[in-house]
Amino acid sequence: MKTNPTSGNNTSYLLLISLVSAMGGLLFGYDWVLVGGAKPFYEVFFNITDSPMMQGWVMGSAILGCLIGVMVAGSLADRYGRKPLMVAASLVFICAAIGTGAVSGLGWFIFFRILGGIGIGIASNLSPMYIAEVSPGSVRGRFVSINQLTIVLGILGAQVVNWLIAEPVEPGIGIAGTWNEQMGWRWMFWSGAVPAAFYFLLLFLIPESPRWLATTGKHAEATAILCRIGGDGYAKSELEAIRSSQQHVVKKARFADLFKGKMPGILLIGVVVAAFQQWCGLNVVFNYAQEIFAAAGYGVSDILFNIVVTGVTNVIFTFVGMYTVDRLGRRSLLLFGASGLACIYILMGLCYYFHITGWAVLLMVVLAIACYAMTLAPVTWVVIAEIFPNRIRGMAMAVSTFALWAACFVLTYTFPLLNAGLGAYGTFWLYAAICVLGFVFVKARLPETKGKSLEQIEQELTK
Repeated sequence: MKTNPTSGNNTSYLLLISLVSAMGGLLFGYDWVLVGGAKPFYEVFFNITDSPMMQGWVMGSAILGCLIGVMVAGSLADRYGRKPLMVAASLVFICAAIGTGAVSGLGWFIFFRILGGIGIGIASNLSPMYIAEVSPGSVRGRFVSINQLTIVLGILGAQVVNWLIAEPVEPGIGIAGTWNEQMGWRWMFWSGAVPAAFYFLLLFLIPESPRWLATTGKHAEATAILCRIGGDGYAKSELEAIRSSQQHVVKKARFADLFKGKMPGILLIGVVVAAFQQWCGLNVVFNYAQEIFAAAGYGVSDILFNIVVTGVTNVIFTFVGMYTVDRLGRRSLLLFGASGLACIYILMGLCYYFHITGWAVLLMVVLAIACYAMTLAPVTWVVIAEIFPNRIRGMAMAVSTFALWAACFVLTYTFPLLNAGLGAYGTFWLYAAICVLGFVFVKARLPETKGKSLEQIEQELTK
């Protein structure tokens, strides 16, 4: 008999440890928007306003750090556990936030941006994986989606902080010599140390992943944690399932194991779904929201308008995704998101092609954000956190998360080229085509995993 995981104190405890772990996602969202607010000021300070290549390198350096963090996170998490790596990520991010705001040389600035990216890469890999490993199958989708919720809350928080820190600049007066150029951008980066410090302290309130403990032979500790999550019956059944999945394992996981048996096919699903979350093009809508809204006739230089339109819409529909992921299922939501975005992008392209502005473009942008926030954004993290076998989940998820960050890097640097070569309408039609291809792949290759234990999923995918 399995204890109901949604009753009594179990839900409170599960929510606590999921929220703490998901603060790694909050750091990602916070940093992502924070640097955008600081960008106009530090570019003047470092005298790179006329160097697009250097501007791109400064912005992309954190993504490079993310790729490094992801590469080291998987194998280390499988060897030393999930919790120690999350603690290390929080400390790395604290150092990076303080260092980035303190330096006066561009070389050191980039160094600390890369360092911060390493911390984000580790946390973005481990947070959803940890939540998947502690959550019962019936509510796993909802709880893993908390990681995406904290990302969008981090985005919204950074938007507010940037607005509060930056001093108003009179029209016609340049940024050079202002407080914003000398100190404002520094305080923006220093503010990132606050959530990172809370993350570090709160991590001491959560246990190690019971599945990692069980796979390393620490069954008594795993049982105690599982009992607290779902009761004695739940702990017994879960531990039996974990033991059953491990009974044929006679050696520790190696990277080569990712390419044996059924694993290449499973890994392909994780990599494609992760890359698709980025290449669907929605992050371009976030990054270039001001330009898009300006084309629609709205004065979005006011950061408050960006907060209302993008940040709040993102948060609201992330809650919708969390509510539906365990009801409608992962596969259904991904298919809906892919088809929905394809249709929206086609309409956006038509708006640009026929020079339609005003409410039409605004509506398309809001619909795109809503569609993405309730489907691809949260569900991707759920899928890549639950489809891999226990023994090599850390390494396999690291590969998928690496693909996600690499795709993010490609998306960021190709948009200006695509926009110049294809025009705005052609670029959005290209993203629509990618969404159609993503729809076909998900429909053909991804099985539905809602309501199943991690061991059930492993058995179905590897048989």
